[in-house]
Amino acid sequence: MIKKFLAIATALGALNSQADIEIVDGHKMLESVNKQIININTEELGKILNEDPNTVLIDVRSPSELKYTGTIGRGQNVNIVRGWLEFQIAEHVKSKDTPIVVYCGKNLRSPLAAKTLENMGYTNVKNYAEGYFAWKEEMNPIKMLDFEPSSVLYRLPEEVAEGVYSAIGATQPYTYENSNHNNNLSFIVTTNGVLVFNAGGSYLVAKALHEEIKKVTNQRVKYVVLENSQGHAILGSNYWKEQGAIIVAHTEADKEIKHKGEDIYMRSLRVQKDKFIGTKVVRPDLTFEEKLNLPMGNTQIELMHIGASHSPDDIQLWLPEQKLLISGDTAFNQRMLPIFPHTNAAAWIETWDKIEALEPEIIIPGHGDPTDLATITKFTKDYLVFLREEVEKILDDDGGLYEAYNIDQSAYRDWGTYNELHKQNAERIFKQMEFE
Repeated sequence: MIKKFLAIATALGALNSQADIEIVDGHKMLESVNKQIININTEELGKILNEDPNTVLIDVRSPSELKYTGTIGRGQNVNIVRGWLEFQIAEHVKSKDTPIVVYCGKNLRSPLAAKTLENMGYTNVKNYAEGYFAWKEEMNPIKMLDFEPSSVLYRLPEEVAEGVYSAIGATQPYTYENSNHNNNLSFIVTTNGVLVFNAGGSYLVAKALHEEIKKVTNQRVKYVVLENSQGHAILGSNYWKEQGAIIVAHTEADKEIKHKGEDIYMRSLRVQKDKFIGTKVVRPDLTFEEKLNLPMGNTQIELMHIGASHSPDDIQLWLPEQKLLISGDTAFNQRMLPIFPHTNAAAWIETWDKIEALEPEIIIPGHGDPTDLATITKFTKDYLVFLREEVEKILDDDGGLYEAYNIDQSAYRDWGTYNELHKQNAERIFKQMEFE
């Protein structure tokens, strides 16, 4: 028995010695690699990203790390896990001389990633040696995949004005990580009940929002207003119906839910999977076309359809006493708006006059943080005007769709959803204007 114990101890000692050697060798290899590559600091990275929109910034950490710590919030940023770099780099970098910067958390994996890319023939590669945590500590822009990993909600509600709260959604496409909470879910507490603006993107999202409402008030939710017929606005409606709430929507939203509700459900189910448990499509109880007043206790609430915008069924909520507008998808902040096949961009620009006429002091947009009129104008009307003007120049020069795809939109590259939407928006504006 003693001999067996000594043999095991000797073997373990040998393994530990080997591990120590490997750690030392690893550090030596890292030190050697760092001497062979170009390393940059935080100031240099910021300058590169500001001056060169074509730079591809690659976070080589795993998605699970990004979920809890976030990633650099710049438009050039993509995530390619270190172990998949050789297989996926071509999806993001089309030319061997494209400027590339790689980084990780603490400069352990990224030097090796930079050297790997150089060995593959990429000629303009740099390593951000200070790493993500240095970037974050200096209060530079970051993007969180999920602000509240312990909650189904992407972010918990915060009070925007007296009695008005909003849970701000991700300024990203809907994903499993953000639980289809990529729009703003708001609620108003009155002396005679609660009104919720947007049902949420699933039964579980609606239930999670309700749990947060209960922390603020014990009053029941009387109305749930749907900003339009998109999945993240409507798919929590059956939860609220179970609570006895009245679901309110525009007449066009009701038609869309009736005819396309199953398709809307299936698109979200494919992404949300198990998070979609309990979710069912239900139609609204109350619809309107132009205006609906909903006085609740001492609070005057006005629902409006002020004109064409993002979708034909978009509605807004106006609190005249507080001069607060919950705009729905008529207004955007911090992310790029989408142009759908049914979006009338010219009419959307005309609708803006009605928003300005309200003279709102606080705006909770469909996407992004609560803000002011000047900010939503920049992210909404000004972007639409820019894109239409650029397409008009192309048409005047007898250009085509290829030129539209290549409109320089790099000034907007740091906006959320830029990578997913900017070329699609140019295409759809071009097709709309081609036969005007």
